[in-house]
Amino acid sequence: MGNLKNFVTPLHTQTKRNYVERMTNNKVYCSEVAKKYSKEYWDGDRKFGYGGYKYIPGRWKSVAEKLIKTYKLDSKSKILDVGCGKGFLLHEMKLLEPGLEIHGFDISDYAIENSHKNIKSNIFLHDIRNKFPFKNKEFDLIISLGAIHNLKVFDIKNAMQEIDRVGKSSYVMVESYRNLKELFNLQCWALTCESFLSTEEWLWLYKSFNYNGDYEFIFFE
Repeated sequence: MGNLKNFVTPLHTQTKRNYVERMTNNKVYCSEVAKKYSKEYWDGDRKFGYGGYKYIPGRWKSVAEKLIKTYKLDSKSKILDVGCGKGFLLHEMKLLEPGLEIHGFDISDYAIENSHKNIKSNIFLHDIRNKFPFKNKEFDLIISLGAIHNLKVFDIKNAMQEIDRVGKSSYVMVESYRNLKELFNLQCWALTCESFLSTEEWLWLYKSFNYNGDYEFIFFE
């Protein structure tokens, strides 16, 4: 297995969240709506998800820089974003390394339709639970941010093995917890998460599924 990374955490911790308010605001219904991954989730009311997921120039730049530097990506590199959403991170990576060959897929047709215009032709609709339509080791790097925890445990195995299969290197980020407070906050906040797992449980799964890539956890402190 690879190494623990710290790419997204600095960005994640910049946002303030009212955990209890999210839990008491008709959360069951809101979660049902969010799991459709349609307009309400991305650009609807905050109680359904992002509350307006718009492109902010430079917001993902620091993450893009770390990925390019860490994995030594250049104009000859080919990457895949698994669960790419609107593709804002891919766009930032392309700005930093214009020759980079980028690809991505997501389960949300709304996200793809409303993705950044500069990368829309490079992303497509696909369910992470199904086999990836690529050859073995086709990509220099596979990334997946905030998608794997939205799977049930038995689907995580296939996703991790497919990431390992098509990528020479990989990095995945998931929501997790280290103590009861963080578990409570995560359960309050998460709308689409299916696997509420501690860091120890995630590491056990990675090893059990023979995942060889890098990883990161984000916490709700």
